[in-house]
Amino acid sequence: MNRHKLRELGITIGMLPVGNKNCITDVPGVHVGHTTLHYPLENKEHVSTGVTAILPHGGNLFRQKVAASSHVLNGYGKTTGLVQMDELGRLESPIMLTNTFGVPAVTQGTLECLLKESPEIGDTVGTINVVVGECNDSYLNTIRTFPVQPKHAKEAINNATTNPVEEGSVGAGTGMVCCDYKGGIGTSSRLIQVDEIDKVYTVGCLVLSNFGRKKDLLQHKIFSKKDNHTEENSNKESDGSIMIILATNAPLNERQLNRLAKRAGIGLGKAGSRIAHGSGDIVIAFSTAQIFPEETLEVEEILTQIREDHPVMNELFSAVAEVTEEAILNSLTKATSTKGRKERVVDALDYSLISLNN
Repeated sequence: MNRHKLRELGITIGMLPVGNKNCITDVPGVHVGHTTLHYPLENKEHVSTGVTAILPHGGNLFRQKVAASSHVLNGYGKTTGLVQMDELGRLESPIMLTNTFGVPAVTQGTLECLLKESPEIGDTVGTINVVVGECNDSYLNTIRTFPVQPKHAKEAINNATTNPVEEGSVGAGTGMVCCDYKGGIGTSSRLIQVDEIDKVYTVGCLVLSNFGRKKDLLQHKIFSKKDNHTEENSNKESDGSIMIILATNAPLNERQLNRLAKRAGIGLGKAGSRIAHGSGDIVIAFSTAQIFPEETLEVEEILTQIREDHPVMNELFSAVAEVTEEAILNSLTKATSTKGRKERVVDALDYSLISLNN
């Protein structure tokens, strides 16, 4: 059975127009790639995991950095690279997503890829800061066997394109569970027309959804019916997590990007999250509007940024809330029912629960 994005089911979220692909890759230059691992092991164990790579552009990310920031809604998560990224306001690597125990291997694989691309790193210039985030997929994935290896990070980077993003049970989302349904990768975009300067700004979001409970999700306005099994025990043994990646071509500095990242919590809450005690809810935001070179002889640099008091800032805030909410719902409507370890099966969201008259 083909699975569909929310808008293909006749459901719209928010008021702003979407990009041509309704993906984070609507932001010019942004690339996304996946490596998916899904196969059985002995004794009813199963590998259901993977890696997803988000590249701000297709060039050398170390030599051509972009402005970035992060915001932690709840810190029950494991990441690499956010401390330096937030200190300097620059992103110099792909943003990599995987399972909790895969973070070291993905960091190594990404590092090896970047070192090959830029031989000067760690030699004639400083080191590089690799950004990796995770969610725990151990309900479906035999996480203790460390199936994700450095080569899988390299494959995800090499697979990255500007094409429409594959969503649902793919890449890092292969083994994820969202609100007791099959979750994973979801994405969406919004366009903001700025007539005064005849420009269109794009805001894109990609999520790795692995949070929440069915009873909270089904309070959303798009659902007209209630699942008969709402009160059954949850599939998951923990509160879960979500990684939210925001991209834009709007000229924003790192402080302004942090302001955008905070607004992702609005969309997350509308999609059913209560930002639980044991949930790692982490947002990373970057702008592709300006490139910052690794090496320059200039003492000063000229920055272009949107005025804080211009109405377009509020439009950007609205766009973030809308794309986050829709990306999460797309991760559910695109995901397929998945069998994993101990013969566990997590069902895809049933379309019959959705109201087409919302």
